[in-house]
Amino acid sequence: MKAKILFVEDERELSLIVCDTLRQQGYEVVAAFDGIDGLSRYKTEDADLIIADVMMPRLDGFAMAKEIRRISANVPIIFLTAKSTIDDVEEGFDIGANDYLKKPFELRELLVRIRALLRNKVQSRNENVVFSIGSYNFDVTNQLLTFNGNETVISNIEARILKKLASNIGKTVDASELMIAVWGRDEVSNRNSLHGYIHKLRRALRHAPNVSIINQRGFGYMLTVKT
Repeated sequence: MKAKILFVEDERELSLIVCDTLRQQGYEVVAAFDGIDGLSRYKTEDADLIIADVMMPRLDGFAMAKEIRRISANVPIIFLTAKSTIDDVEEGFDIGANDYLKKPFELRELLVRIRALLRNKVQSRNENVVFSIGSYNFDVTNQLLTFNGNETVISNIEARILKKLASNIGKTVDASELMIAVWGRDEVSNRNSLHGYIHKLRRALRHAPNVSIINQRGFGYMLTVKT
């Protein structure tokens, strides 16, 4: 069965090139040319993966993705963007993006990222990973923290960081490793952002006094659960 990709891009020539390439690779492709059109097509036709430009008329990619995330927490989203600041990238990941590519991009790189996300999606369907963190349960796939029956949805970036920490409870995870897991690269500009997200996770985990995220100064962070 062919994977269906929704490609949302207002540049018609680029849309034609990418859609033709995806079809040649065996994917079923639905094209839309602005955020409102993209949202409507997703609601009526669904998709296994979404690729969307950020800057589009009528409804931009971020606003469209927010609405789609209300419908599906799990459909992979790749943003295409001419913006390059870390703030823009963070906003995309906070909304729920799984990946992003800066324009101009190589079609081969886009294909590699599509295959990786679709493969991860299949794996997630087969095995929904849940971590026990003290009195918390952390559902990675749905980005849910549960404490005494109360559920809290955390952001995509927070979930990526917490997954890395929860996989290494009691061990220091290097800050560079965390940044690569979240943003795909280690840059000085990301350090303050990483610390900010760690602060948000500490607040989310504040109800269990035996759970802590410790700053190992100069190295990274450690998730600990005291018995």
